[in-house]
Amino acid sequence: MIRVNEEPIPWREGMTVSDVLKACRYNFPMIIVSINGMIVPRDQYATHKVNDNDEIKAIHVYGGG
Repeated sequence: MIRVNEEPIPWREGMTVSDVLKACRYNFPMIIVSINGMIVPRDQYATHKVNDNDEIKAIHVYGGG
């Protein structure tokens, strides 16, 4: 089990950051992801593996005026 923004999500072997975002239905174009307090670069979302018991934060970034 992993936690995404404090919510438990089932974990599976080989899961990546992109898989987590899809599972949570997060499709906003600008999302910053941290795992256990460490920022994951956007270009690594498809390859960065998520481990069981990881704490993930996904933050939507948008501008306003």
